[in-house]
Amino acid sequence: MLKRFSRFAVIGGVAAISLGSGQRAAMAQDATSLQVGAQIPVFRFSELDSTDVGIGGRASWHLSPWIGVEGEVNFYPNDIPDDRAATSSSRVEGLFGITAGPRINRWRPFAKIRPGFLRVGASPGPIVCIQIFPPPLSCGLAAGETLFALDVGAGVELNTSDRTFVRFDIGDEMLRFSGPALDHDNQVHDDNFVRHDIRVSFGGGWRF
Repeated sequence: MLKRFSRFAVIGGVAAISLGSGQRAAMAQDATSLQVGAQIPVFRFSELDSTDVGIGGRASWHLSPWIGVEGEVNFYPNDIPDDRAATSSSRVEGLFGITAGPRINRWRPFAKIRPGFLRVGASPGPIVCIQIFPPPLSCGLAAGETLFALDVGAGVELNTSDRTFVRFDIGDEMLRFSGPALDHDNQVHDDNFVRHDIRVSFGGGWRF
């Protein structure tokens, strides 16, 4: 009886050590995994009364199973607005920050905070601006401007295989505009001000 118990104890101990080593190896792989991918971001640019659709790429480095550091660059190629003389010919967006969340089997829900910029391209042609002070914000943006951006939100990542994944994000993107200016709602801002707009993206990529 004692011999049988000892045998089971040895087998169980070996199995536990093997399982623990496997979990540590998996966690170590997650902790140091590099990811690259592409996505389609959709951004509600309320100050220009437009829903902007772009395409971009992202790279991330997981420092631990919980924490990832990432950066992405997106390009929005369409003129906006598209129903009259365009205020902006295109936009370039860069966001760089962290994600935090556990990995649960193939899933990883996460929170994110990513500061960055939105470069609003100048108008492709002349636009009509009324001569008032402060000027409409759209007239200032028509000359081209780089805005401070902050994306705060959440998302979920699904590993579709050992090397591939898909990801969905939703967030509040805050843009800081320069004053004095008259905003889209005809409110006067003497100083710089911030607007909150919803931003979602869907994409996928590879893990290394």
